[in-house]
Order: sequence, then C-alpha cells, then structure tokens
Amino acid sequence: MDDDEGDRFSDAIRLLLLIAAVSDPLKEAEQLVAPKHAVAVLRAEGRLQKLDFWLRNPDYLADELLNDYERQGEAINLELAGGILDSDEPEICAIPMLRYLFGAFEYIDQAMSILAAPGLVVVVPQRTVQRVLQDNYYLTAKGREIADRATEQFPVLAWYTERARLVRALAEATGHSALALRRRQYLQRDYAQTPLNEIIPSIADRARARLARLRAEAEQGDAA
Repeated sequence: MDDDEGDRFSDAIRLLLLIAAVSDPLKEAEQLVAPKHAVAVLRAEGRLQKLDFWLRNPDYLADELLNDYERQGEAINLELAGGILDSDEPEICAIPMLRYLFGAFEYIDQAMSILAAPGLVVVVPQRTVQRVLQDNYYLTAKGREIADRATEQFPVLAWYTERARLVRALAEATGHSALALRRRQYLQRDYAQTPLNEIIPSIADRARARLARLRAEAEQGDAA
C-alpha cells in the first residue's frame, strides 16, 4: 500500500468512526425513504467537515471546551480540556486542514468511496432540479458493526470515538447546522486570520497557557 492509499484508508476509518459517533438515529418516517439497511444519518458535507476539523485538531477542540468552561463555569469542561492539553495529543494526533472560503475543508470523495463500496456509508445527494443542495451520509447497520468492532479490537481507534463524542457534545451546544458550526469556528482568531488555501495553524501553546491561567483562577477561587 503506497502512502496515498494509506492516507485514504486512514481518512475513511476516521470518517466512519466520526459518522458513527455523531449521526442521528433515523425516525420512523425517515426509515421509509432512507437507503436500505440505514440506521442513522449525518446531514450535509459542510457539517461533516466542521466536525472533522475539531476531531483532527485537538488543540482547537480543547480551546472550545475552555470557552464553554468560561461561559458556563462547569468544571467538567476544564477537566476535559486538561485531559487533551496535558498530553502530547495536540501534536501527535493533529491532522492539519486548509482554510477555504467557508472554513476548514478537505476533499473527502475518495475516502467516502472506500466506505461506500462495501456499504458502510451511503451518500445520498439532496437535489433540486437545478443543483445539489447537500450530501447526506447514511450509516448502515454494517457500518455501525464495523465501527464498533474496530474500536473494540484496536484500542488506538477508540481514541477517535471518544473524541468524536466530545465533538458531538460541542456541536449540540453550538447548533446542528453547518452555518452555526462555521460561525463558532470563525470566532477563533488564528482560524479566521489564516489566508485562503493555507494550513490552519496550531494553537496548542496558547491553549495550554490559557488552561494554566484558568486552573490558577479556579484554585484561587477554591481557596477564598
């Protein structure tokens, strides 16, 4: 397997685990029109791309948890951010993305074709007469089984599922639309100021400094 094939396969596995973690179960009415054997759906490529950005960039995920901590005061968010930033996760697990006109983006057609061929995910375009409005990603029962089996048999892959669940919780607090996620991500200065077609830079050092400050403030509050 050459490097390109390996990268496409790795991308496919990551996307499968992400879709399995964040897709919504089909309602009874949806099951009537969904592809055969579909069990859940993630709507819109734009949303998938935004969620994938947080999965691929643990430093940005952690910094958003710190944002939620400052807004809500829930200690669990400080703890979760610390679990990421106290480790070398932001360095060894990062998969950088380019910034395009509508934010972080990467072509995923080849990776999705790897998932579509064995029927793990079914991509269904939602169209008008004039154009495709969005692609919807249907997870099948087989896809769910493979995702569950992969995380059981290969502990390294369980990290993706664990982090994808954090991503889902963050998205649910933000809003389900791609637009809501894009707006939140653009509030990050480094993200927003990245020139078009360039890699969105790491914010790990800034996030770690922020974590240390918030921890110190929390300790002072506890001591008062």
